Order: sequence, then structure tokens, then C-alpha cells
Amino acid sequence: MREAEAGTPLRPAAVLVPVVDRADDLSVLLTRRTDHLHHHPGQISFPGGRVEDSDTSAVMTALRETEEEIGLDPQRVELLGELAEYHTGTGFRVTPVVGLVHPPFELVLDDFEVAEAFEVPLRFLLDPANRERHRVEYQGRMREYYAIPYHDYFIWGATAGILVQMSSFVGFARIG
Repeated sequence: MREAEAGTPLRPAAVLVPVVDRADDLSVLLTRRTDHLHHHPGQISFPGGRVEDSDTSAVMTALRETEEEIGLDPQRVELLGELAEYHTGTGFRVTPVVGLVHPPFELVLDDFEVAEAFEVPLRFLLDPANRERHRVEYQGRMREYYAIPYHDYFIWGATAGILVQMSSFVGFARIG
């Protein structure tokens, strides 16, 4: 978990960490955001977003946003639980909701928000050998973040941080 600036009110959000139960192995369904979006254009992310007034829980937010963004029917998702909140440097308090997705399913992408959806083997994402630590100066402060390169994709920031947290949670490796 990373923290935003001290004293900055964090906006609540939730994401679904969709673990797909494929016959040969487990994978994680990720999205690439469209390049024209104001927030996080082109980045790899989990489906999800801000909590709306009508949402009664983080689970509701994650499932609603997932259905809106990629058309995944909530009935295909078996809820497994929530990870610890992840605080972003951009002012969000994100609740990651982990769900097991049961095929078959069909995705219908919101082409305004989502450029593509793809799967990455869970084993690859959780393996500490596949992660990197990066540093960047942002708003006058040096910040560190995780990255997980996968083929032509560069998974970083909150998405990579949540995956590292999940790796630790399932006992794959210590966060380090």
C-alpha cells in the first residue's frame, strides 16, 4: 500500500481483480485504457473506478464498474474477498476486490474507456522474479513504484502494487 500526501483527502474507489479460471491455469484479466482519457491514458489497469453515491459497498462498485467497462456479467464472478486498501499518489483510496471468473464469458468493451482487454497468467504476475522497482520524481518528490513487464505491456503503478500485495497475501512472496 502506498500513501498519498499527508492530510490529502482520498477519494474512494474499487477495482475488480478478475482471476479467470481457465482449464489449463489461472490468469488475470486486465485492461488497457484508451489513449485519450484524462486520467491514466494508455495504462494497464483493473476494471473499476470511483465509488458512486448509489453504491452500497466496494464490491458493488467493483462489479458495476467492471460491467460498465468490459461487459463482464457479475453472475460470472465468484467473490473471494478484498485486499487491503491501496492509496494512490493521485488521491484515491482503492479497495481491490478479488473475484474468480468462470468461463465462458463474453466481453463487450466500452470503447471510450477501454482500448483492449487481455489475460496474463496469474503465476507470472505473482512471481517476484518478474517485478521491477522504479523511481520517478513526481510533484517534487521521489516516488517508488512496482512494474511488471509482460510482452508488449508495462504493468505499473497501482495495478502492479495491488498484484504485489496479492502475491504477499497468498504467500507467494514477501513484499520487498
